[in-house]
Amino acid sequence: MSFLTVNHASHQYFYKTGYTKALEDVTLQVPKGSFVSFLGPSGCGKTTLLSIIAGLIEPSRGEVLLDHRPLSTSYSNIGYMLQQDYLFPWKTILDNVLLGPKIQQTKQRAIKEKAIKLLEDIGLANVIDAYPDSLSGGMRQRAALVRTLITDPKLLLLDEPFSALDFQTKLKLENLVSVLLKQYNKTSVLVTHDIGEAIAMSDKIYLMKANPGSIHQTFEVPIEIRDLSPFQARKHVKYQQLFDRVWEELNMLETKTIV
Repeated sequence: MSFLTVNHASHQYFYKTGYTKALEDVTLQVPKGSFVSFLGPSGCGKTTLLSIIAGLIEPSRGEVLLDHRPLSTSYSNIGYMLQQDYLFPWKTILDNVLLGPKIQQTKQRAIKEKAIKLLEDIGLANVIDAYPDSLSGGMRQRAALVRTLITDPKLLLLDEPFSALDFQTKLKLENLVSVLLKQYNKTSVLVTHDIGEAIAMSDKIYLMKANPGSIHQTFEVPIEIRDLSPFQARKHVKYQQLFDRVWEELNMLETKTIV
């Protein structure tokens, strides 16, 4: 049963002399607790689609349903994690994490205990009272993830959250995020340019084409890969097989986009 539903979503950006068709007739369904990725060449509308799902912009046509209800009733149930962590430098890590609950006026004692537990689970127990400038990029992104999860969103949106990290840190953070999302049974949507990341973390990959943006092909990630950590998944023979298939299709789309 679908938890996130996108029905025939299209979007146009208008300007003085005309318009650009960013998305056309995108339809997809995401079951509860699953992880899907949007992959495609630059300009294919991945970020526009994610912004529509987040409720940041309304589609020109179509609709988005979360748990069978219109998106307008579900804004507080969506968490959004970006490439930059956007932590406030004058607040401690714990205070940064508690910012959302404070705005929502959640009971402070219970939520503070939950925040500390999440920070411990993700390996940040020793820096709870530190300030962001004293942390590495990977540690800051982990703190940003806890800040996103602390409000218990039903849907987690990830917009290239690991792209600014070095490869080793990226792999470690992918593993941590994967374990945490499975533990809390979060429905997640990732936008990425990294084929390997999409395969290693996802249950399903939506490959998009540009001009206008639409779903070109859907790839189901083999169950043998899904049951592994992202690091271990990259070693599986079926990972390389799927990588080659996606690479071939993406390369074809990028060639068409350039032409």
